[in-house]
Amino acid sequence: MNKTKHIFLAASLAVSFMACKEHNEKSGNQDINHDAKQDKNHHGNHHNSDTSKTANDYMHRSTTEDLIERFESPERDAYQKPEKVLEYLGDIKGKTIMDIGAGSGYFSVKLAEKGAKVIAADVSDEFQEALKKRVEDNNLENIELRKIPYDSPGLQDNEVDMVLIVNTYHHIENRIDYFSKVKNGIKSDGELVIIDYFKKEIPVGPPVNHKIDLETVRSELEKAGYTLDVNVDLLPYQFIIKAK
Repeated sequence: MNKTKHIFLAASLAVSFMACKEHNEKSGNQDINHDAKQDKNHHGNHHNSDTSKTANDYMHRSTTEDLIERFESPERDAYQKPEKVLEYLGDIKGKTIMDIGAGSGYFSVKLAEKGAKVIAADVSDEFQEALKKRVEDNNLENIELRKIPYDSPGLQDNEVDMVLIVNTYHHIENRIDYFSKVKNGIKSDGELVIIDYFKKEIPVGPPVNHKIDLETVRSELEKAGYTLDVNVDLLPYQFIIKAK
């Protein structure tokens, strides 16, 4: 595996992950516009001119500290709409959820606050250390950290009720094999939830050539053994897939 993947799953990420802040959106959202002016070096105004070979190469341009600041920003909240996402997930109290590509813990913390038992998983030592400090400093409960390899979710069979992957799918390689392993780790009545960017020019996310179109995602997950429910209306720049 490419060593530049040190801070990301070939997913989280979506933790990513994950979230970026770019040029002005046409709706006039001042938060995203302000962020775009400040942040032109990370998923910013160079979507068409980017020459990085992979999404991981591109993301690796920024330090972990810079990424954490962006992931936890009000500008991300403006388009990620975490409360809507949590409502969409339904009642998660008491459920065991693995957040793959957890990164800074943007969704891990919110899931735990709703009563879920969260496994915050990432390939990055830096993100795991930062999240460990966040958990300890804020006396957060119900969050277990798990360092995982690049090519596996690190799940035991039937270990979790849900796997959540946000802004990270486009970082994962060998996805059919990877998500077959994910499926083995989810209980029979559980589900996989994927949130990632539409493959088009939008004010957030990686360059278009690093995104994966929805039909490809759909095809890959079906080949991995899932049946899908796709939502393209809840979020402005991202699709949501519930897969079982």
